[in-house]
Amino acid sequence: MSRLRFPPARVWVWTAATLALVVVAALLWRGSDAAATSSTTARPADVPSGAPAGAVSRVWSAAGDPLPEDVVEDGRVLVGSEHGVRALDPATGEEVWHYTRDNAWLCGLTATDGVAVAVFRTADRCDEAVGLDAGTGVRSWTRNVNFRADATLTSTSRIVLAHSPTGMVTLDPTGNNIRWRWSAPDGCRLLDAAAGSAGIAVLQRCGERDALQLRLADGFDGDEHWVRDVVVGDRGDAVLLGADGLVGVLAGDEIRLFGSADGTQLTTLPTGPDRSAQQTSVPAAVLVAAGGRLTALDPASGQLLWESPATGLPGPDAEGTVLPVPDGDAVVSREAATGVEVARSTVEDLPAGSTTTLVGPVVVARLADRVLGYR
Repeated sequence: MSRLRFPPARVWVWTAATLALVVVAALLWRGSDAAATSSTTARPADVPSGAPAGAVSRVWSAAGDPLPEDVVEDGRVLVGSEHGVRALDPATGEEVWHYTRDNAWLCGLTATDGVAVAVFRTADRCDEAVGLDAGTGVRSWTRNVNFRADATLTSTSRIVLAHSPTGMVTLDPTGNNIRWRWSAPDGCRLLDAAAGSAGIAVLQRCGERDALQLRLADGFDGDEHWVRDVVVGDRGDAVLLGADGLVGVLAGDEIRLFGSADGTQLTTLPTGPDRSAQQTSVPAAVLVAAGGRLTALDPASGQLLWESPATGLPGPDAEGTVLPVPDGDAVVSREAATGVEVARSTVEDLPAGSTTTLVGPVVVARLADRVLGYR
């Protein structure tokens, strides 16, 4: 009988080392960001043509937390969740792409210039930012950041703004670099901030003063343009509404609008019984929705251009020339420059306070915690 021959000792050593490397690699993979990330992509959106029918009804609903201020970008509807971002088809509400991280939590989501920017928290702070092509879901960039866990994310053209009570940071949405940082002065607390065509507006409280401070800085280099006091008396803190064309502040039961050139208060508007308001803009006008009315103001002078009934805020079309104004049980398309009605669609169960955007024949309504699609 032939003797059974065993491999040399060095073979056993090599085999054991190889198995150990395989086990370590598997364990590292299971705990890695790559293993925790789920990402799908899609072809660019084929935005349907046409306009909404004379009567539309709800065809889908999607919960979201957080939601970007403008949920429609590049023909997709963007919604956030605890661990990531989904993009939906406006016509059906079906998911077309997603980006999720099982080992991280979504701090904020915004969209501008065709890019969805999401910031994630992996520990105590929001420390990772990613830019995703809004139409396809393809990742454009990733970078480390160092934001507080309570940071709020907003954006305007070519600027992403992250702010918290201690300061703010601006990023380039397409190039991923940090443009500038700003810290609240000693003894001051940042109450709110907004990015818009006028720049970056900041509302802050310093010490025990009755007046708040309203600041406007350049969006690209952070240089301060002006500072103004906003007296609120015994009604408490104010709310910053926007920084597009005019800087809007909700203080008590009135809306104050300041010129972007020098901070002069140009006009005031009432809020209505609920003391709430919304603000946006298009090239032709600054738009304020409050008290069941939509008011269009000249971006330079603050003078009244036109008014109409409204139960929410319109999102402009691609050119910003036609506004889909929510008005109770209808969405009324109005010329941005004149307010003249050009079309009307009755809408079944349109909630008050929504921001409505037209995507071809689809009406997309954004609320605080969900998005609705009507067709």
